[in-house]
Amino acid sequence: MVLSIGLQGCSFGPADPAAQFDPVDAPLATETGDALKGVLDQAIALSGASGGIAGVWAPWAGEWTAASGTVSFDEGAAPAALDTPFRMGTLTSEVTCAIMLKLVDEGQLELSDEVGEDVDWIPSLGDITYEQLCRHSSGIADYYSDLEGIFVSNPERTWSDNELVSAGMGLDRTGAPGAAVRESRTGVLLAAMGLERRTSKSWADLADQYVFEPLGIDDTSIPPPDASGDGLLGAYAAAIGGDGRPDCATRLDQSDQSSSMGAEAAGATTTLHDLQVLSEAFATGALLSESTRAEQWTVQPVGGSAPSWYGTGIGGASYGPMLGDVSETAGMLTAALTDPTSGLTVVLVLNNSTSSDAFAREAAFALASIGSKADAAAGADTPLVELPWSLEQATTKMTELAACPQPTA
Repeated sequence: MVLSIGLQGCSFGPADPAAQFDPVDAPLATETGDALKGVLDQAIALSGASGGIAGVWAPWAGEWTAASGTVSFDEGAAPAALDTPFRMGTLTSEVTCAIMLKLVDEGQLELSDEVGEDVDWIPSLGDITYEQLCRHSSGIADYYSDLEGIFVSNPERTWSDNELVSAGMGLDRTGAPGAAVRESRTGVLLAAMGLERRTSKSWADLADQYVFEPLGIDDTSIPPPDASGDGLLGAYAAAIGGDGRPDCATRLDQSDQSSSMGAEAAGATTTLHDLQVLSEAFATGALLSESTRAEQWTVQPVGGSAPSWYGTGIGGASYGPMLGDVSETAGMLTAALTDPTSGLTVVLVLNNSTSSDAFAREAAFALASIGSKADAAAGADTPLVELPWSLEQATTKMTELAACPQPTA
């Protein structure tokens, strides 16, 4: 009873989702750390980034964190550091959907509630539910691909949620509600708009109340739309040529971009520590009741050419035993995955988005593969972490997906 109350973030102090794994307080073995650093440096070079930040936490063995490269391509740029803040991209959606799930726990919302009942100023929402929006199965198209060219060419432009949603609603539907999984920032923004209307509270207040304060997260927020990128890890992407392919000779600086292009779906900034805690809490359901967590991770297969071990829960994806998500947003790739059984957690950040979220996924897979084989510390037991990919497969795919790798000397 005490554990349950503590995990749900009451007055006993911030919840620590990793505590259930009794983590070893020590660095991973040197050999393991060197292998992980090799993957990070390879990912930076292949993605064309100036720098990256990563962490692997294997509770039975220890932890590894590293920052490599520089915060930008500017002459004399500072080295990337473990505490350098960065844009978390569509991992922001985990916060929005965690808020939704907390409201379900409180009885303020049902997963089957139709978002059109709250967002009543937008027509054509039909019977689309909150669950479908956060499961990315609403059939509403993602506005990002349609507006990406504008985001890249004019990153400081301020957008309203209504503009972004209208852009997504104006595209062809990807399927009937509930029929197929297709990532949609549009859907997450609709969910956020509905949650704000339902509760008469802002996203920032809801995030503080239901996610950040219960977890003791201090360095995550959505910056003001007109905030500069000062102090953040820089952001870069190759220009798009006339043939629709990346023009690797032209690198665009996305560092000063408006958070409004992603807002409650992809606009937050965070740190390595905060994203680790958020990933662990989201994957384990540490803030939720048992029944709601079961609903969250009742996985819907992605289908199509995706492997059978790839599916979606509410607000995140499942890659075999690893739960969380990967993200591409203007100038940034991010990944945060946790195995809720063993506690194995991987966080990765790269500041060039040209190679897409698929590249970030494979780089995170490579880190997870190494971390899963870390030798247990004295007195600890090595868990069985069965990943449906190998290190060789992941690194091979990284190379194949690298759109604009750094030139070799």
